[in-house]
Amino acid sequence: MAKRSARYKTRDFQDSENVHPFPSRGWNPRDAEAPRDRKYVKNIRAMSPTQQVLLDAIEERSVVLALGPAGTGKTYLAIAKAVEALEAGRCSRIVLSRPAVEAGESLGFLPGDLNEKLAPYLRPLYDALTERLGTKRLKGLLADGVIEIAPVAYMRGRTLSDCYVVIDEAQNCTYTQLKMLLTRLGWRSTMVLTGDPDQTDLLPGISGLGDIAERLERVSEIAVVRLSDADIVRHPLVAGMLTVL
Repeated sequence: MAKRSARYKTRDFQDSENVHPFPSRGWNPRDAEAPRDRKYVKNIRAMSPTQQVLLDAIEERSVVLALGPAGTGKTYLAIAKAVEALEAGRCSRIVLSRPAVEAGESLGFLPGDLNEKLAPYLRPLYDALTERLGTKRLKGLLADGVIEIAPVAYMRGRTLSDCYVVIDEAQNCTYTQLKMLLTRLGWRSTMVLTGDPDQTDLLPGISGLGDIAERLERVSEIAVVRLSDADIVRHPLVAGMLTVL
């Protein structure tokens, strides 16, 4: 079992030409003379060896779990690979889902129809899609149903075939919800679950992500990739704060 779960950790990526060294090691966010390069890149490339492990796992496996702290690129890489698969014709549509769980405070009644009520919870997914597709094209794909964004509560009873599925913020799902989501997988589909077991907004002991990940590590056809503080690609202080918080 240990050999199976470690197969995605043992490859030596230090000399891989696909891995970009993360610029934050010598980048100062307050230095106006040396801003980070934020231009759009068509083909994404890993910023760390473990990110490359995640990208390889998505290419090779039908089910991938990406676990790690905030800022490690879990959601962005999963959505970028989904868009890449759609553009290449490897899937006919993209289905994105995340639980509608508030982060420690109640927003109360939200006006509008269902889409307007869910918009605040799904904003991170829209942001990543907009960066990869552009606002105009994203609106067209959403209108045509090629890209679907839905809450976890609306996934029961479905069979997701010939599509790319991303379940974001999976740490806010219960064990039963995650089992339901995983069993939605149909033919010719890829499913990626992303989440940070240490940042759940549920009551202690309710989140099922950690338990699900441990159980699925025993299945050789499923990849469980665990990112760490070293893979954080946000402000350099984020990694430092997470080591003490």
